[in-house]
Amino acid sequence: MFKSADYSYCAYRFSAANCEEVMKENQSASGGDLLVFAQTYAAYHGYISIFVCIFGIVTNVFNITVLTRKHMRTPVNLILTWLAVSDIITMLSYLPFAMHFYCIYPADANKSTEKNSEGWMLYMIFHINLAATTHTVSIWLCVMLAIVRYLHIRSPTKANSMRLQRIKQSRYGILFIYVSSALILVPNYMSNKLLPDVLPDSNETIYVLRDLNLGKNDTETMVLINVWIYAFTAKLVPCLLMLIFGSLLIYNIHVKIRQRRKILQISGASSLRLSEHSRTTKMLLAVIILFLLTELPQGVLIILSACVENFYDQVYLLLGDVMDIVALVNNAVNFILYCSMSTKFRETFVHLFCNFHPLRRSEDSGYTLTDRLAKLDSHSNNNENNHHLHLLQNHFRKLSAEHRIVRA
Repeated sequence: MFKSADYSYCAYRFSAANCEEVMKENQSASGGDLLVFAQTYAAYHGYISIFVCIFGIVTNVFNITVLTRKHMRTPVNLILTWLAVSDIITMLSYLPFAMHFYCIYPADANKSTEKNSEGWMLYMIFHINLAATTHTVSIWLCVMLAIVRYLHIRSPTKANSMRLQRIKQSRYGILFIYVSSALILVPNYMSNKLLPDVLPDSNETIYVLRDLNLGKNDTETMVLINVWIYAFTAKLVPCLLMLIFGSLLIYNIHVKIRQRRKILQISGASSLRLSEHSRTTKMLLAVIILFLLTELPQGVLIILSACVENFYDQVYLLLGDVMDIVALVNNAVNFILYCSMSTKFRETFVHLFCNFHPLRRSEDSGYTLTDRLAKLDSHSNNNENNHHLHLLQNHFRKLSAEHRIVRA
């Protein structure tokens, strides 16, 4: 997700514009165009990222509030809730980082005792480790989301007890992802170390992160192992799984739609329910595609940084701020996706935050909107399956009656 989360050395030199020596090295090697772009954007990155983080934190709080309502409790919504929690933690960590290293002390500012104090550099290490962990959690939750939705389409829940069992299983899966993501990154945590340095002009002590020499001939073996582990466990493997299950998801939803339209001769009301079901799947596919667009290019760039000499300094660092803001936007836009593609989410959000008057009961049904949403959620799968079963039974009764008439 973040270049600072990918490598500790990257965090110290967080943008090429943060280090004058790196700029000079890259200017001759990269032709200058990419460097000019990196320097220009770095001047605005802090303010843009702070705005995106604030927007994302607020909207993810909305997501959690809506998705944890009683009538919204499903395995998929449980995963989306903890995805929002992970995104909030990431953006909360990024706010003070962007404020200090981009806004208070601009990217082109030289190193100083205030900018590179021991406290702030320790916070940088904390931010690196936390961002790496939460991002690994987020991408694997997205993999789990694709798998759970695929299994639901293949074998829809036919009873409330089965739905509750799947929610319980999802809780265990989410807990496993959070714990294992932290454990697998322990070697990465241990590689981040602060080193004291002295400013030549004033002889004052500052602190910097250890140079890992990534992409150089003298790169340590353990550094390369950490890079490859991170690239595969947090980037390439989850992206591959999302591609596989996302493709299966698309294929199966189209097969289900064709089968139901052909066998059941769906009426208008049934078509509406099927359309809602399809929109939910498309919404989840949009979330998966956003993760793929954000993470897959970063995984490729990480591999190239480890394999191609000087690629890390000449290309990866210069694109770092852009990758950061793309990842932050990905964390912040889920609320927009949910509102635009899920009727149930949108109606619940409006009821919770935009409706300040008590809901009147319908004269026809006697139920409020909340009652209807609760009934819709708790029985949606059962009602749809029962409705389709009822139509199928009527269809075969009709065929049997016609067959008896023909025989008579």
